[in-house]
Amino acid sequence: MAHRAAVTALAITDHDIVTGVAEAIAVGQQCGIEVIPGVEISSFAGNSELHILGYFLDCQDPDLLEHLKTLRDGRHRRNPQIIERLQTLGIDITYDEVRALAGTGSIGRPHIARVLMDKHVVASAKEAFDRFLAEGKPAYVLRELPNPAEAIRWIKAARGLAVLAHPTWVRVAEQSLVDLVRQLKVDGLDGVEVYYSTHAARQTREYLSLAQQLGLLVTGGSDFHGLTKPDIEVGIGKGTLHIPTALLPKMKEAAGRL
Repeated sequence: MAHRAAVTALAITDHDIVTGVAEAIAVGQQCGIEVIPGVEISSFAGNSELHILGYFLDCQDPDLLEHLKTLRDGRHRRNPQIIERLQTLGIDITYDEVRALAGTGSIGRPHIARVLMDKHVVASAKEAFDRFLAEGKPAYVLRELPNPAEAIRWIKAARGLAVLAHPTWVRVAEQSLVDLVRQLKVDGLDGVEVYYSTHAARQTREYLSLAQQLGLLVTGGSDFHGLTKPDIEVGIGKGTLHIPTALLPKMKEAAGRL
């Protein structure tokens, strides 16, 4: 899919797991696509969930693998609680169905949304989150997460670059985005995801200015999720996403990969 979209470099950043990276690198070599090893780690700051991307990290680092396992274990404790809440709402769904559909060691709310779609409870993943799964909705269960500084430390210890994902999602009432990112830089943050599938042109300009103001790397990604985000295409987002190739050498230089 990435090859058909004329993608030349692709980062695999699954949540809390890196088992797909080695296979992706091998297939990427066959397709002429440079695959960047990565991960996405959810964290919690104040009243907002922040996602921290790790690029060019060592996917065999034992401490990183242990931290990610801890996060997956937290998911495994949380997911049945979400299913129980859905069942109390009269929805016919079991955790076995979710596990069978996911077929992976990292199961999350998008997989639950897929089962709800398959059962015609909802028409889309967005509807599943808006009605049931998002924070404040009837099936939401608070997740055990590290703080952003911890997530950044895990990535840096595995010799990776730490990047704030999709800043448009950030909701921190106590401080402005610039103050938050300034603090994250003190904690070791390397960059900001400026180019993103759902960023409006104004937001892209704002985040580019923020990264330049604070001396942080500029990165971008489509956040392709397959069927759970059917309007997002790999590499090109909603069809018009363009991520400058000039960003990659700067990331490699910062990661010591040149």
